[in-house]
Amino acid sequence: MDVLKRIPVREQDPEVRAHNFSEVCLGYDIEEAMEEASRCLKCKNAKCITGCPVSIDIPGFIKEVEAGNIESASKVISQYSALPAVCGRVCPQESQCEERCIRGIKGEPVSIGKLERFVADWSRENNIKPEIPSVKNGKKIAVIGSGPAGLTCAGDLAKMGYDVTIFEALHEPGGVLVYGIPEFRLPKDTVVKTEIENVKALGVKIETNVVIGKSTTIDELMEEEGFDAVFVGSGAGLPKFMGIPGENANGVFSANEYLTRSNLMKAFDESYDTPIAAGKKVAVVGGGNVAMDAARTALRLGAEVYIVYRRSEEELPARVEEVHHAKEEGIVFKLLTNPKEILVDENGWVKGMLCVEMELGEPDTSGRRRPVEKPDSEFELEVDTVIMSLGTSPNPLISSTTKGLDINKYRCIIANEENGQTTKAGVFAGGDAVTGAATVILAMGAGKAAAKGIDEYLKSK
Repeated sequence: MDVLKRIPVREQDPEVRAHNFSEVCLGYDIEEAMEEASRCLKCKNAKCITGCPVSIDIPGFIKEVEAGNIESASKVISQYSALPAVCGRVCPQESQCEERCIRGIKGEPVSIGKLERFVADWSRENNIKPEIPSVKNGKKIAVIGSGPAGLTCAGDLAKMGYDVTIFEALHEPGGVLVYGIPEFRLPKDTVVKTEIENVKALGVKIETNVVIGKSTTIDELMEEEGFDAVFVGSGAGLPKFMGIPGENANGVFSANEYLTRSNLMKAFDESYDTPIAAGKKVAVVGGGNVAMDAARTALRLGAEVYIVYRRSEEELPARVEEVHHAKEEGIVFKLLTNPKEILVDENGWVKGMLCVEMELGEPDTSGRRRPVEKPDSEFELEVDTVIMSLGTSPNPLISSTTKGLDINKYRCIIANEENGQTTKAGVFAGGDAVTGAATVILAMGAGKAAAKGIDEYLKSK
């Protein structure tokens, strides 16, 4: 074995997977996992841990995998993370734990994410359950939102003995894990539902179809229903648009809507009568992970798909793995291209998109080179569907119905980064509701920090 090289991970063939919603990456078997684990240097001062937003003891669990003690590895991970099978699939490990792996200085870093996924999948297949807390402390906590921040916060508080209830606006728990990430990246019935059930096994209750700000408010939860503290992990589900002509045409979606219809309303299943104009020629505007998800979903629904992004490939914010998979599957990248207008037919449907070529100028405040239009470079892209994937912001419903809860100019709740405390006593917040759209693991880190903050707050009272 070449210790400088990773054990490769098996994947579906691109030509096959482009026509199905089955998982792309097939993961390690036990022999492959043990061999990959043997590449870990077991550093005493493990920099990979500092790169993990939930501070998993990475060398600790990998040591158990190398020895073939997978249940022990699972117990190590479960001390830190409630969603290991999710994180093993969707975390940007390459810019977090794996980026700091010492093995990666002279060779390829250890496949930490794939090993975490293997342990989580093995635990599910072998029916390994989390340890249930034995003592309750009599304190009630409300958690708003059942996405990664809410599930993490709720799980950690339950382990501390709190009586936790999650309030979810949709009919199915999981937040972005169920409505925002496609089946081929994150299977719902196996992976997501199992990890939600594991959180419920800790004693966490989940109430669905409860819209905080309409069904009830944070003030009512605290003043009338006896909750001692509240955590807001409601995410950032309000899509952004460009404000160009034609955006209100039939056949224009936000990526959120398109993915929600596909995931929760099962547009990918021909037996479901889901109202979605899947499109034959689809342009996805944007270059992040959500744009890749929307594009690859449209491809699987039978479309010819373009990614339209105003910067070059070097500036694409999506994970390298997602871009690689999209290209393998046949998605066309129209880089250094920006939409100017969505062209509409006499019946109000999209018939094309007027675009302009771009070139990169000086860096802007984000550090990326600012795109500027090339003179006389307009052209028409023939499409019948446009998906806007330009980011999201928090819905102001919660902040506008809660006394004393301050937000910033981006509609994000103002909260202490270290403990999640907001401007309202007893109310904590974290994840996309505070930062704007970010990654699953960063939301989990915020949920974990807030659970600790809530515990310290209530003990100090």
